[in-house]
Amino acid sequence: MTSVHTSTHEQDARAVARPEWARVRGGLPEPPERPIAWSMLSRALSVPLILGLVCFLPAVIAAQPGSGVKDTAYWLQLVLTCYAGARLATMILSTRRRLLQGVFWMFVYIAMGVAPFAQVVIGQTPTPMVGPRQDLITAVALVLVGCAAFDLGALLASRRPLRRRTPSPRSPGGGQAVAHPLRLRLLVLLAFAASAFYVMKLGGPAVFFSSRQEINETVAASGVVSEGSNVGSAFVKGFGQVPALLAMLFYTRRLATSYRARRTPSTALVWVALVALNLVVNNPVSNARYWFLTVLMAFVFTAFPSSAAIYRVVLATGVVGALVVFPYADKFRYDDEAQRPAQSASVFEPLVTKDYDQMVMFANTISWVDTRGHTYGRQLSGSALFFVPRAVWSGKPEDTGVRVGQWMGLRMTNLSAPLWTEFWVDFGASGVIGGLALIGYAVARTDRRYALAVTRAGPGPGSVLAVAAPLIAGYTFILLRGPLLQAAGKLAIAALCLLLISTFKERRAARRR
Repeated sequence: MTSVHTSTHEQDARAVARPEWARVRGGLPEPPERPIAWSMLSRALSVPLILGLVCFLPAVIAAQPGSGVKDTAYWLQLVLTCYAGARLATMILSTRRRLLQGVFWMFVYIAMGVAPFAQVVIGQTPTPMVGPRQDLITAVALVLVGCAAFDLGALLASRRPLRRRTPSPRSPGGGQAVAHPLRLRLLVLLAFAASAFYVMKLGGPAVFFSSRQEINETVAASGVVSEGSNVGSAFVKGFGQVPALLAMLFYTRRLATSYRARRTPSTALVWVALVALNLVVNNPVSNARYWFLTVLMAFVFTAFPSSAAIYRVVLATGVVGALVVFPYADKFRYDDEAQRPAQSASVFEPLVTKDYDQMVMFANTISWVDTRGHTYGRQLSGSALFFVPRAVWSGKPEDTGVRVGQWMGLRMTNLSAPLWTEFWVDFGASGVIGGLALIGYAVARTDRRYALAVTRAGPGPGSVLAVAAPLIAGYTFILLRGPLLQAAGKLAIAALCLLLISTFKERRAARRR
């Protein structure tokens, strides 16, 4: 009897001593709540943050001089901007980090909210709008409905408990995927070999510090591009960049989370070599700004996996960077001869003349679909089967942005096709609502899994999700901006690399700190 009472008391003592975040809720332990100090600080910051994103910035834009009219498009755009600003503020002030959702709302607020609102107020757009004003109204309304569907999907995901495999001593991470040590070393070798081939194919490292235009011309002259198809160049460029980035991220996580790795010279040397390799193939000089943004965000969130401050600073400063720095960060890009720069006395002129053509391109796409009808999955199938050469598939769809640009008669067809556009082209309004709802559901589930992967409840330094989620978060800008056909290549290569190195059988050596 005494032993029974003693055992019971010991269990109660362990239950009390166990931290709150380690208790199981809905099948998985929840990450820790924010401390009281941050709660008090967040209350102090919440008012100016919400007022700034939802009220102050839209009011400043509305006061700008311009020839815009205050019609239905104006008021819908204002509602969308305020809605996205409120959701972004919620992400920044959230109790738990919602990495992918935060990036989604940052993109919507900037590219689908603030920038198009400035264009409506000033009365100028980066790309001509060829259709009637009603198409712009439809585009803004569909983006707003799609955002609501995204929120609905995220809400449904939060109501469904996470599930996991039965924990065991050999898999304390609950069956989450981890990087196999040997396969990770093979990924490092693949990264150096593929990047070396990519560098030599383009004529040496010096080319990577010239300009994007010279890179494109060198790729075209290298023989990897066949007439009418870019599959060869996409594979050479993708394998030259993506494995190097993934290998660096995995070693960054090991150094950031494992005390044993930081005391191992070989690990540090490999990491330094991978950083040097990425400075060549993934530098901001010769790469698209969206891709370098992917590299930067993936590195920051991997290097500081559990820092709530870093998460909130990135989202908050990202708005300022997108509005001030990003439009001027194209020094090394070739000139867009097909577009004539607009003249405006507004301080928001960069939002009118550069980069942010997502909303007006959605309106142009609606006009294009009105002339030919929906494609019922054909455009999305082309993105999914991006790796099939046009020599094999003669009717392979082109990028949505390219198709619309050709229909508009533009010489420069490197135009955006936001995710809402891709769903609209194939399936109309039902595709926009259903597609964004599914994405919201998947993103919210991934955020919850990621929150566990970067805490002590996760599978440790080798966690695949702790590396994959930051990479996807950075790449979200490319996926949302579109076209999907251009974005699919690197995403598929990253998925292939992650699949090859992943295992669910966690080894003791990988768990050592």
